[in-house]
Amino acid sequence: MTRALFLCTHNRLRSPTAEQVFASWPGVETDSAGLGADADVPLSPEQLAWAEIVFVMEKKHKTRLSSGFRRHLNGKRVVCLDIPDEYAYMQPELVRLLETKAGRFLR
Repeated sequence: MTRALFLCTHNRLRSPTAEQVFASWPGVETDSAGLGADADVPLSPEQLAWAEIVFVMEKKHKTRLSSGFRRHLNGKRVVCLDIPDEYAYMQPELVRLLETKAGRFLR
């Protein structure tokens, strides 16, 4: 079972979409959180401890993750998907991007 954590800024659109999309994939467990101060679900050290692979939507998220949670990232694979904040929750174009970019790491 692969435990995948998806991160964006507010945990309202991109990362919850990714969590939903990949939750139905066989052999994949998912969670999501946000790195912003006003995130619906703020990232916790426990989520990072649980995750085997961490997906961030933008380079700024990888930077913020490294600076705020460096000691919790030991041995974690962090993948930047380069998906901008311009999609709605479960928007078909976003789902296709996620399946293309993150899917290859979760097959």
